[in-house]
Amino acid sequence: MRIVPARDGGLARLRLPGGQLSARAARAVAHAARTCGSGVIEVTNRANLQLRGIRDDAHAALVEIAFDAGLGPATASGDDLRNVMLSPLASDGTRALAARIVDALQADAALHALSPKFALQFDGGERLAMLGHPHDLWLAATDDGARFTFGLAGTMPLHAADAPAFGAIARGDVVAFVTRVLRRFLALATPEEHRMRDLLARVGVRHFLEALEFDADIAPWRRAPADATLRLGAHPEPQCATWYAGAQTALGRLDAATLDALADLADSFAHQHGDGHLVMTPWQSVLLPGISPHDTDEALQRLHALGLATDPREPFARLIACAGSAGCAKSRADTKADAHRLAPLLPAHDTAQVHLSGCERSCAAAHPVSATLLARAPGHYDLYRGECIVACNLTIEEAAERLARSHADA
Repeated sequence: MRIVPARDGGLARLRLPGGQLSARAARAVAHAARTCGSGVIEVTNRANLQLRGIRDDAHAALVEIAFDAGLGPATASGDDLRNVMLSPLASDGTRALAARIVDALQADAALHALSPKFALQFDGGERLAMLGHPHDLWLAATDDGARFTFGLAGTMPLHAADAPAFGAIARGDVVAFVTRVLRRFLALATPEEHRMRDLLARVGVRHFLEALEFDADIAPWRRAPADATLRLGAHPEPQCATWYAGAQTALGRLDAATLDALADLADSFAHQHGDGHLVMTPWQSVLLPGISPHDTDEALQRLHALGLATDPREPFARLIACAGSAGCAKSRADTKADAHRLAPLLPAHDTAQVHLSGCERSCAAAHPVSATLLARAPGHYDLYRGECIVACNLTIEEAAERLARSHADA
């Protein structure tokens, strides 16, 4: 496990299998945050957890806690290979196949040379799925799961103008196919080419694919749209008699006490349906699955009492912010503090997301966002709509006025 330096101390990422976290493991993470770090826990935009402020003398203790909780990799150098993103509502079959992919990647020592940023998406066609994150390799179920379409260095096609899938493979060939794709990437890439898009820009898609076996004769395929609002509120679980309750963390952050409380909720509501667990999402939110239909109102009330948003119109259901200058030396502003100032000023009854970024890297939002505030200096931001700049050097109050005006004109 890698612990990297940050302005506020060590930063440790705990990779979760498809975002799932047992109640027992959640309590272990909360304990580690208290005893090894600052107590700050972040949900990442790949549905993992980060612990901030890790002390230099606590690295070994943190690793021991993580492994005891079942959160460590299968091999010492295999942690970064667990970058496989699923829907928070992925079926047991999809999760099992994704786990086989991860196991195969960790067992293949040659693949340990991949960049920690190299990422895969494995999609079962769920209605709640993050489709805006570009991935080095994506696979998506088709033909009722009998086959998977795939693409490289991008996102799944949703519209006629989107780049099509390159081909399809049988379900039984998925694990071997993924391994071949990643081995071919490493065989062709230069030391400077860490991502699939870098390699394809030099060698082209056709050359990359020519050594791979797949069905290229497929009809035009488009992924069914997803609904991100399903991460919030109470909804029936697919193909189950139970429901889940979803809530948004404030700017992706939890404290140890809140994570402990979430673990208690998971155990409390799921005691009749198996072991309690949580599911983290790529929107930096959390799902509480396995709830009886008659318990959903109470579950939402208790999530809201913990300070989590359960309605997409709530300010913190719509705000994204990076670590900011308090945690990152590259940030030009304290984005977390500024987002807290912006929250009560946002227009009511709007669900559009607003992203505060401390620099051009846009670490907190890998998917397209309606409005981005890019820091120029402490407390001052340029406002973007897509890639177009709308206004420059705005204070938080001026930015709120601009956002309200845009909402009124919409």
